Amino acid sequence: MPVKQPKPGDLEPIETASRDELQALQLQRLQWTVRHAYENVAHYRRAFDAQGVHPSDLKSLADIAKFPFTAKKDLRDHYPFGMFAVPREKVVRVHASSGTTGKPTVVGYTQRDIDNWSDLVARSIRASGGRAGDIVHVAYGYGLFTGGLGAHYGAERLGCTVVPMSGGQTEKQVQLIRDFEPDIIMVTPSYMQVIIEEFERQGIDPRSMSVKVGIFGAEPWTEAMRHDIEVRAAIDAVDIYGLSEVMGPGVANECIEAKDGPVVWEDHFYPEIIDPETGAVLPDGEEGELVFTTLTKEALPVIRYRTRDLTRLLPPTARSMRRMGKIVGRSDDMLIIRGVNVFPTQIEELVLQHGALSGQYQLVVTRDGHLDEMQVLCELLPQQASADRAQIAHGLQARIKTLIGVSTTVSVGAPDSIERTLVGKARRVIDKRPK
Repeated sequence: MPVKQPKPGDLEPIETASRDELQALQLQRLQWTVRHAYENVAHYRRAFDAQGVHPSDLKSLADIAKFPFTAKKDLRDHYPFGMFAVPREKVVRVHASSGTTGKPTVVGYTQRDIDNWSDLVARSIRASGGRAGDIVHVAYGYGLFTGGLGAHYGAERLGCTVVPMSGGQTEKQVQLIRDFEPDIIMVTPSYMQVIIEEFERQGIDPRSMSVKVGIFGAEPWTEAMRHDIEVRAAIDAVDIYGLSEVMGPGVANECIEAKDGPVVWEDHFYPEIIDPETGAVLPDGEEGELVFTTLTKEALPVIRYRTRDLTRLLPPTARSMRRMGKIVGRSDDMLIIRGVNVFPTQIEELVLQHGALSGQYQLVVTRDGHLDEMQVLCELLPQQASADRAQIAHGLQARIKTLIGVSTTVSVGAPDSIERTLVGKARRVIDKRPK
């Protein structure tokens, strides 16, 4: 389908800068960041001293590997404001994670941080094909989650008209999309599937909607899901990446003219790929855990933050900055079933390849004695309601065993039998194993 190509003047100079220019800027900002963190955050001063490194040791970009990692636990251990590098009075906003596994991680922003964040999300929307004057329907959740407000401020910064719908109220989502005729929707890909289903439930062809571009993030999603959404809704599906500990949405974003992986905005974030077991830095192109050091954050600088996302760094194409490969999973979300490493996205891809199944699925993990068992729950498309469920389950079970190497039990339910997400990320894994 046709896409909006960048015009002269659309891009910031840094988006087309030479590698030497970009790396000179990165080094200058990296040296400022490690010094800022060391001088103003007690945790970093202790961590640097314990590892025998000092900000003055950072003389090249490669020297960042000498410095210690930051983990989510560090943010939780210093809850709520212990990792801030500026006085609390200078913090104009806080966001926080959901805190499902303990205390939430709290992040703070100075006014300059908010301005940079808005600029980067605006850059991301522009890379997705958005332009000033477009209507942007934001269906990410608002509140402590960074998605809604991050998308909102960025769209306004670009000069767009924002519909701050937030998540949930799916029937109303469809009504407002039909009434307001937005050009762009920003939402999790799993909830976009729910919106598409609601169009179909109401007897409306989702391809008739005004939306031309979907900017999807906040959870891993596959090329199969991209294809499913693009075909069913006749839109361009573009990947946005971010995480609250580093900033929020807009750390990286695909360019609509290429759709070949999110471009990391390297003028604000320095990426590394490491071996998740040893911590050793891996060369570009090798798969490992993504690590970020912020380059311009004032309130909450993070040094070598371990995202747990598994991906690769790829060479530049549409912009001068490197790209990320698709997130294949998370090092802490990987399931080990009888010695086999399984990522939910692997199952998702096979479910979406089956023409009779919707894109909704859940993995239920249990333990029988000393052995782990995994059940795959999926459902038929409404137009396939009379299909042979047992035959489909048998076929999918065989494909999972052949292509992933793990034995499962597959259950195919009636249409709409899988729990839907109404706000935020889909619940893909239900782990019932004893802790």
